[in-house]
Amino acid sequence: MTQRLAYCEDHGDRLIVVNANPSKRNALSPDLYGVLSDAVTLAASEPRITSVVLRGEGGYFCAGGDLDMLATRRDLPRDQRLSRIEELHDVIRAVLNCPKPVIAAVEGGAAGAGVSLAFACDLIVADRDATFSVAYVKAGLVPDGGLTSMLASQLPRATVMRMALLGEPVTAKHLFDLGAISQIEPAGNVIPSALALADRLAAGPSCAQGRIKVLVNSAQTSAWPDQMNAERDAMADAVADAEAAEGIAAFREKRSAEFSKTRGLS
Repeated sequence: MTQRLAYCEDHGDRLIVVNANPSKRNALSPDLYGVLSDAVTLAASEPRITSVVLRGEGGYFCAGGDLDMLATRRDLPRDQRLSRIEELHDVIRAVLNCPKPVIAAVEGGAAGAGVSLAFACDLIVADRDATFSVAYVKAGLVPDGGLTSMLASQLPRATVMRMALLGEPVTAKHLFDLGAISQIEPAGNVIPSALALADRLAAGPSCAQGRIKVLVNSAQTSAWPDQMNAERDAMADAVADAEAAEGIAAFREKRSAEFSKTRGLS
């Protein structure tokens, strides 16, 4: 039986997607593409699911593209090479467009498209000494998976150029100091901390969180008037939801909101 290189654990209010290819430092695989895409699709359709957590098996998040596989693409027609890259891009889009928050739990580090995958997530919890490497240039390649856009929107140009042109790795601590990573933890505490974040999300208003995610993502590319209109429309919809009714009532009654009771009602 062929070993699956990724799998999904259903924990009721969250899905945990595990990249399970440790012998290759969890390099990307068709299995991961399929499992992750299915997970975000399920999260979008199930009110009970409030977040998706993505982690690697064996203490490393994701080494990016498998160079052995990439080497076989050299002689493919260009349209087939484009198609293979689009498979990665489709997964990145799925994570970005998922209406539920996606948390990356980065142990050990991430490289290449593994960095793209981490930065496509909404929250990154990382081992403070984990390294993020964009060393495509060392193999004569260029970043993909939306990485240049994501890095350029969050990091100083000089930092991005050193990472991309020289292939220099940076630590999670350095990225945290620059504001590009949500949370850093000591080694061994990354997964528990990511799950604790998932608990906090589960206690919150899931529909409002989804609208916030859409607004924050669109703010990076939208013109000011368009973003103002998007906020107007989102607020008009949110205020009529069951979540807002519960949240406002809880505030007025000086109690904690119980948003779990509104799942599927908004």
